[in-house]
Amino acid sequence: MNLVFYGTPDFAAPALTRLLDSPHRVAAVVTQPDRRRGRGQRIAQPPVKRLAAAQGVPVLQPERPGDAAFLATVSALEPDLAVVAAYGRMLPDALLATPRLGTINIHPSLLPKYRGAAPVQRAIIAGETETGVTIMRLVREMDAGPTFARRVRAIAQDETSDVVEADLARLGADLLLEVVDALETGTATEHAQDHAAATFAPRLSREDGRIDWRSPAPAIHNLVRGLHPWPHAAGVLGGARYLIHRTALAAPARPAAPGTILEASGDRLHVSTGHGGAVAILELQPEGRRRLETRAFLAGHRWSPGQRFDPVSP
Repeated sequence: MNLVFYGTPDFAAPALTRLLDSPHRVAAVVTQPDRRRGRGQRIAQPPVKRLAAAQGVPVLQPERPGDAAFLATVSALEPDLAVVAAYGRMLPDALLATPRLGTINIHPSLLPKYRGAAPVQRAIIAGETETGVTIMRLVREMDAGPTFARRVRAIAQDETSDVVEADLARLGADLLLEVVDALETGTATEHAQDHAAATFAPRLSREDGRIDWRSPAPAIHNLVRGLHPWPHAAGVLGGARYLIHRTALAAPARPAAPGTILEASGDRLHVSTGHGGAVAILELQPEGRRRLETRAFLAGHRWSPGQRFDPVSP
């Protein structure tokens, strides 16, 4: 079939690779415009653009995918099917309907749970023990279209969102090809979602990283895992903000107010939480400086038992 692929970040790269290696033809790749990134504000190309360019596939980067000129460009390609994987923009109805077989999407959750922009992160923050990937038809309402197939994946207790998301990208790429082939042969089946069972995963912001040390230890651990590698959970001590990169559950050494340092020696930095629990901070980063393992951090910072993080960190 003749395909148009929409995608931008690393999550989309495995799916594009699988399609390029398949008998189908990717007529064009649509990705977001190059942006300035990092402290140096250098122009950076999206990962999907770099992959497509290396394979000689035409790349389109519209500022507004709803523009009539862009719609005409896609229509001229005469696509049989459009595939979307983390493109990052809403597509208008006219664009969704342009391909002969419509537009399908790879979504990294077990729909109808966790519709939205941050499904992997929100699932981990919520303490889910499994997630998955779903291939669905795109419709106007966000992530509400009928589904074709899904694949389940367990979430380990200490896994972070980047690890889970990368694995779902690979699983989704394999599942995508099965659905594309089934659509070509007319054997694909669609299943309506149970909209009453839907949950939502809104976009992340720095505010999501506010650690409330009164929360149970598992909830704080899940927050740290879910917000890694961005925007990170954070705590404030002595007026300074610290990004918390990695934690583990710990047994409290003694009862203490939430946010109190219980141990601060060697590679042990334990902090009390709500409900009588504690977390061990394994890696952290003073804001604006480099990330350190606990032993290296404590070698340069005189923290001691009894000091206390702000109850709710900004």
